[in-house]
Amino acid sequence: MYYNVFMNIFYTLHDKLYVNITNRCSCACIFCIRKGSEGHGSADSLWLPHEPLLPEIKAAFDFERGQGGLDGMTEIVFCGFGEPMERADLVLECCEYFKAHSDLPIRLNTNGLVKLIHPDFDMARLSCFNSVSVSLNADDEAEYLRVTRPGFNADKLVQSPYAAMLSFAETAKKYTAVSFTVVDVIGDERIENCRKISRDMDIPLKIRHFITD
Repeated sequence: MYYNVFMNIFYTLHDKLYVNITNRCSCACIFCIRKGSEGHGSADSLWLPHEPLLPEIKAAFDFERGQGGLDGMTEIVFCGFGEPMERADLVLECCEYFKAHSDLPIRLNTNGLVKLIHPDFDMARLSCFNSVSVSLNADDEAEYLRVTRPGFNADKLVQSPYAAMLSFAETAKKYTAVSFTVVDVIGDERIENCRKISRDMDIPLKIRHFITD
């Protein structure tokens, strides 16, 4: 019944099992991998025929587990061709199910804009994750807007996307381990500025290599 979406929901890269549950994203980053690729890791395509429902994701996870798909994995990561927190409630439900059926730690990769997407989201729910990785992407607001191109109506926002992302990261530290990421194409000077932001906020920074295929 659910097999037509199984290969799109889960994929592996190195020793991690990734979860792809939406193709929606509030940003259109200039360096987004999906602009030049259909898939990533073990997946030929990460474009979903439809957004999977919770029963479909549970069935796909059980299938992976039953086929030994979790063997050798060191982590489960919510990260695909979209922003996972577009479907925040579903992500948390999935997280609870994975934890009940696996001992693997769970990480959320996010743009950190969930409070703009879902203003009523309870940040305490992030305690479900073992860690959260936030895309810092830039060292100031103007550059952030240029490279991430968030699709919000600025007139209706209570704070800018850049400020919302930093606030998300700061608040998330109360509930789980948090790290920042930037892509190396932003340049050495901006990377150094991001290192300072990370030090000032006491949040580790990871430099990601720009993936072209």
